[in-house]
Amino acid sequence: MMEVVVGVVDSFKWFTVFTMLLCILNVVILIGCALPLRKRYRWFGFLPGLGILIAAASMIYGDFSLTALVLYGLTGIIFIGTLKLTCHAFKRGKGKSSPGKRGPVLAATIAALCVLGLAPIVLALLYAGETRYNPVSELGSMSYSQAFTAMNDRLSREYPFGAWKQIDWEQLEKQYKPIFEQADQEQDKTLYYKTLRHYLFGFRDGHVRIVNERLFDGNDIFKREAGGGFGLSAAQLDTGKIRVTLVVKDSPADKSGIKTGAELLTWDGIAATEAFNEASWSETPAATDEVKRINQGRFMVRGVVGQTVQVEFQNIGEQETSRAELIAYDDQFETLKQTRPKLKKEDAPLEAKMLDNGYGYMKIRHFLAEEIFTGPGQTVEQQLRLFQANQAKGVILDLRDNPGGADQLAAKLAEYFTSDKTFYEHASYYNRNRGEFELNRPETRYVNPSTKVNFTGKIAILINNRTASSGEGVPLVLKGRSNVKIVGFTSTAASFGLLSAPIEFEMPEGYVVQFPDGRSLNYSQIIQVDSDYNGKGGVAPDVKVPLNEETFRQKYMDGQDVELNYAIEALEQIK
Repeated sequence: MMEVVVGVVDSFKWFTVFTMLLCILNVVILIGCALPLRKRYRWFGFLPGLGILIAAASMIYGDFSLTALVLYGLTGIIFIGTLKLTCHAFKRGKGKSSPGKRGPVLAATIAALCVLGLAPIVLALLYAGETRYNPVSELGSMSYSQAFTAMNDRLSREYPFGAWKQIDWEQLEKQYKPIFEQADQEQDKTLYYKTLRHYLFGFRDGHVRIVNERLFDGNDIFKREAGGGFGLSAAQLDTGKIRVTLVVKDSPADKSGIKTGAELLTWDGIAATEAFNEASWSETPAATDEVKRINQGRFMVRGVVGQTVQVEFQNIGEQETSRAELIAYDDQFETLKQTRPKLKKEDAPLEAKMLDNGYGYMKIRHFLAEEIFTGPGQTVEQQLRLFQANQAKGVILDLRDNPGGADQLAAKLAEYFTSDKTFYEHASYYNRNRGEFELNRPETRYVNPSTKVNFTGKIAILINNRTASSGEGVPLVLKGRSNVKIVGFTSTAASFGLLSAPIEFEMPEGYVVQFPDGRSLNYSQIIQVDSDYNGKGGVAPDVKVPLNEETFRQKYMDGQDVELNYAIEALEQIK
């Protein structure tokens, strides 16, 4: 209880000067009105009107955060409720004003209403950090270079991972400003967009993005640069070989005899490994080298519509190498969509079943809604009870491709699989008043064991490079327990930053750029999960599945769920 009180009081630091004044003023008015005084000083009657003026000034300042709106609403209600007191204050006379005598019932009612009026203030303080005012930088009317300089300058102070990633802000300005100036001089929108994208992707942060980029829907530059497909996708094995993971039926690759599993030896006149390393496009920034390599395999075999490439390949089971000439066609980004499927509205957030081998399987697609705990579909509690009733040998949590959502939901899921109180995270944001990052105490999270149903038997957690954001929270909390094994080809996405009140920039040409605004810290208040300056981060698997000839064949040619097979094997070895 004391921690909550300290956290609420400490949250006062997140208010702007205007909301600080409103908070203090409203508390004074509510306390003053609650006291059954027969007379009050005349100046007291002017306070509600002063609150309206401060609220108006705050709105002009641009603060329409949820916290501010709560205080504006309370200020308006107080002003209306004290109109009689205000009218008395405006009457001629000196000293004290008398609003009239209160009876016992009226006095008690007014006191109760005043106490009730304190509730929105406490609520605003509890969520002040998460809903704090974080203004959008409106840079759209500036030149390309001016907007870049302003963005880089703000980020040098407010980007949560600048020191963690050892970002040299002055060097970035020296590197990119001349290119933006060139784009200004030549009015080259393509150069501007590609340079902006290159700058953003250099942060190696999966939460950095151009919000309205619309890559697959009306982005002419992306369409022109990577809109051509040859009908295949690729991946690099642990040995360095480049093999084909996908061949689209009746595509140029298919008609040329390239089959799934074929090794690419050369591509467009250079060694396939060199072409792989040169591939740079991707939908989102790659926070780690593992994520980068996966995207390179997908994009190395794309190009400009109409582009002709010479390819040398060797199909599995064939002794001779083959050569083919492929012409890129407009495939509507088919290979990219097949290798990075998006969530669909009709996809249930939770799917669970008993496997034939006696293990319970639970697929969590995202942490965007309470539905996995409340229904109307399958719920975690319901399925765990079913697993226990069927005497499941263990539970497999599938978090592959889980993009995250709300940290509180990820922490809530972990509650069903822990037997002791476990730390989840501290949250830290940039305090605009003090110019430094500070803890937001009310947002410190712990995982408390569920009192409804608790599974502490054998647990395997499936992850991949697209297990991101809050999706990384569950493996983070459960990692290291003797009954838990984390299984995957790669670590998680290493993008665990907070987006409570994201840093946003309105840039020239209408682009809206977004950055995370907060850090997730471990118990020692050190940044956790997010990739560092070396591109290292994420939650690493306990059982790292190799991508070798055998697992490649199983996954891409035989259609087996390789990670699931490895998870079952790992569970069998837990005693």
